[in-house]
Amino acid sequence: MSQKQINVASITSVDSKKQKTKWDNLISRLKREKTLWIISGIALVWVAIFAYAPMYGILFAFYNYQPGLGLAQSEFVGLKYFKEFFLLPDVWLILRNTLVISGLNLTIGFVAPIIFALLLNEISNVHFKKAVQTISYLPHFVSWVVVASIMFTLLGNEGVVNEVLIKLGFIEKPIRFMGEGKNFWALLTAANIWKSVGWSAIIYISAIAGVDQELYQAGAVDGLSRFGMVWHITLPSIAPTIILLFILGIGGILNAGFEQQLLIGAPQTRDYHEVIDTYVYRYGIQLGRYSFATAVGVMKSVIGFGLVILSNTLSKKVTDMSLF
Repeated sequence: MSQKQINVASITSVDSKKQKTKWDNLISRLKREKTLWIISGIALVWVAIFAYAPMYGILFAFYNYQPGLGLAQSEFVGLKYFKEFFLLPDVWLILRNTLVISGLNLTIGFVAPIIFALLLNEISNVHFKKAVQTISYLPHFVSWVVVASIMFTLLGNEGVVNEVLIKLGFIEKPIRFMGEGKNFWALLTAANIWKSVGWSAIIYISAIAGVDQELYQAGAVDGLSRFGMVWHITLPSIAPTIILLFILGIGGILNAGFEQQLLIGAPQTRDYHEVIDTYVYRYGIQLGRYSFATAVGVMKSVIGFGLVILSNTLSKKVTDMSLF
């Protein structure tokens, strides 16, 4: 056997040993972490069934689908329903309401949990702090049906607020809090904040808890006040969390809500409460226009994904922080 053949044989032997070692290490690792792999496998199966398999329904947006007929028997219409949405007589009204309500939630509704978390962090009494935090996130578990009932009980024409104001002599006739369109955006934003501020603050409270305490000690040595510590230490430390959640929030800017508009809205406030989701529900799902409803959903998802990519790119350039 020549020297060249010997070298080739030895290299092949070494490579096979390396591959065998890697395979053995993988098998031993799978055996050692089998519980974790089983749990992860179940999660992956769940995601595949309930998140990816339904994406087949996206095809309905490009066909004139009729219940009882498959896609093979349905007429292919391409982008017809996408164009139809932008040709609706109320499209600009719907887009305005959607963007305004989402914008209020993305500004006031986004900042409120941050402020609440910062204030909660300044409470020194542990028991009082836990009680406030528990009470604050309980509304998250309250159904919008119950929230709407509370709002009508308090702010309806015969509600508690109007009765109190009339008895005190401040007004002579009830104020139409829930029946005036100009009040709807403010009431809805307040209800959204009340319902979500405590729950949304949990992630910021967790981020604040991870701030290095030596930074506060150094700030105290430098003479920083409590507000100065919040401004110069706490906020910069949790800035990555804030930016990441804001980027994700921008992706959902076309999701202005659904239940709250249907429950709190009234015919008199339609010009202020009608958003994309409620319009699609009324004139898509209820009328059996499933292809139209699917097309609008696909459009929202594509726009939302594009906004996430755009905001992530801008954040990476401006703040050097991004999702990916």
